[in-house]
Amino acid sequence: MRTGLALEGLTKTYPTPDGASRFVVMQDFTLTLEPGEFVCLVGHSGCGKSTALSIAAGLNSADAGHVTVNGAVVNGPGLDRGVVFQAPCLLPWLSALDNVRLGIDQARPALAKKDRVALAMRYLEKVGLGDAAHVRPSALSQGMQQRVGIARAFALAPRVLLLDEPFGMLDSLTRVGLQEVLLHLWRAERTTALMVTHDVDEALFLADRVALMTNGPDARLGAVLTVPFSRPRERHEVMAHPAFFELREEIMTFLEAHAHQRAPAA
Repeated sequence: MRTGLALEGLTKTYPTPDGASRFVVMQDFTLTLEPGEFVCLVGHSGCGKSTALSIAAGLNSADAGHVTVNGAVVNGPGLDRGVVFQAPCLLPWLSALDNVRLGIDQARPALAKKDRVALAMRYLEKVGLGDAAHVRPSALSQGMQQRVGIARAFALAPRVLLLDEPFGMLDSLTRVGLQEVLLHLWRAERTTALMVTHDVDEALFLADRVALMTNGPDARLGAVLTVPFSRPRERHEVMAHPAFFELREEIMTFLEAHAHQRAPAA
């Protein structure tokens, strides 16, 4: 059976300042996601989490290894992958609706314009921004802008969703609210999702599995933990479950064990 997303044997290096050698950020990194699975990638800053995600998105290239989506090798950016970055990356001269529609125009050009507009509106409503459809990003809060980014990614109907710390710039209350929005949309669409996060509680609330990276240089996949909480999930039930604290302690112990290894510059 084809996997939803497979990162196989990825190695990434960069030249050193003196040009005499290459710095190995990530070495032989392998991680496989089944179709419809949600996996969070956790590790210390500089370990290569975002590098792995950018290679999966086709925005960066690996020195060795490859990425496949439903069995097809990734050779660059593509509409089969929706990407949500830490910064919303919205076009400031377009309304929220037009920012969402921009992706739909690329993904489904044969669809009538009114249907593309209706589809964009539907996803804005799904993230709670139906009333702000015609507002430009400058008039939206950071959290609202990220809602637009999430709506835009899901509106593409991608095979894979890639999220690079999408809530990292938000306050804790906004972050919790957007976790719920993301989980609601993902539960409805069941898109294969890989998310980079520093937040252990966030990973345990959202993911089916949590993948832990060792520190760089030569960062690798250190461990993968299965999250046993049934879906749909309620935050208070997850946090009251005895396994929550056991898994949290296991992850924190892993991160502490790698905290004093030399890490590459961000």
